[in-house]
Order: sequence, then structure tokens, then C-alpha cells
Amino acid sequence: MIQVKYFVCNPFQENTYLLYDETGECVIIDPGMYTGAEQNMITQFISENKLTPRHLLNTHCHIDHVLGNKFIFDTYGLLPQFHEGELPVITSVPAYSAAMGIQYEVSPLPANFLGESGSLGFGNSTLDIVFAPGHSPAHICFYSGEDGFLIGGDVLFYRSIGRTDLPGGNHNQLLTSIRENIFKLPDTCTVYPGHGPETTIGFEKQYNPFLS
Repeated sequence: MIQVKYFVCNPFQENTYLLYDETGECVIIDPGMYTGAEQNMITQFISENKLTPRHLLNTHCHIDHVLGNKFIFDTYGLLPQFHEGELPVITSVPAYSAAMGIQYEVSPLPANFLGESGSLGFGNSTLDIVFAPGHSPAHICFYSGEDGFLIGGDVLFYRSIGRTDLPGGNHNQLLTSIRENIFKLPDTCTVYPGHGPETTIGFEKQYNPFLS
């Protein structure tokens, strides 16, 4: 069974996720750690729980979700994995980070890209890829059918959706992704978003004002 732990990081209050199971293997998703305290918080949790990181995953590559990529690579030797369509997004980060007053350590690039579907494993667990572009050009989510949750990035939030006014964003595409790719998951599926509290598919179908 996968355990889900999250840490709120950086000035954007981004949710960094750590998933682990009974084998002690874990994956780190959207590492947003920015300060030394945030870095220590996550490495301490990994150390205290005797976890072994196996994958570094990005749902998408906006600055708030990749601020810790370099740190995770330096600490655990993991290259990030994301969809190739996010390359223009991550390579543009150095051009605007300084203007935002953010010190950005440039992320390494993947050795292998993730697709629009497929799965990846760690320990005794499997995560399925759900393609959900719109907030960014090639946004993906990670779904555990066995444990009933989705790491949703910036697609679907509690009574809200991801913004689409950033380069590569497309409002209609985002709505289509949610309705056709996310809402096909069970109503009981818990959605762990990139910002803010968790929600469920069923709740958002009924109460999300952007999708009524």
C-alpha cells in the first residue's frame, strides 16, 4: 500500500509529494523545496523512515514544481522524468526566475521521457500515467488505482482548476483533459493537487464551478 506524504514548499506554497510503500522504496514528485529548511525537512523524513528514492517525477515543469530538481539529483542521483513536451517549459525557467526574485538552480534534464500513457513502478507499487495538458503543454498526472488516488499537479484543485494564462496554457484543452481523462477515474478517487487541500473526483464533478 502506498503512503502519501506531502510538504508545502517555496513562495508559491507548492505541494511536494513523497510516495512510499512497505518495501521502503519511494518516489519524489514535483520537488519544490527552495530553502535549506525545506530541503532538510524532506531529507530528514526520508532518512528517519529509512526510505530509498527510486524516481524523481515532474507532473509539469513550471518553476514552482522544479525548484528542487537539482537538489534531489545532487542528493540522490536521480534525474527528473517528465513528458518531452515540457522541455520548452523547463528550459525557459532561467530566463524568468531572476525577474521574479527567485534563485533557481538549473534542473538536469531527463535521460528518459515519460509518455502520454504507460506506468512506472517502485517497490511493490505501480503508478499509471494520465495525460492532462492545458495548464501546461504536456502535463501528466500519476494514478494509483489500487490505492485510489491521483497526484494531479496543477490540473484540478478543490473547487478550482489550473490557470491557463501562462505560456503553453490552453483553457479549452484543460477542461477537455479534466472531463475526458480525469473524470473517468472513480468518484472515490482522492486528488492530491499541486497547491492546496486534497479533494475527490466525485466532489469536483458535483461542486466545481468551472466544470458545471
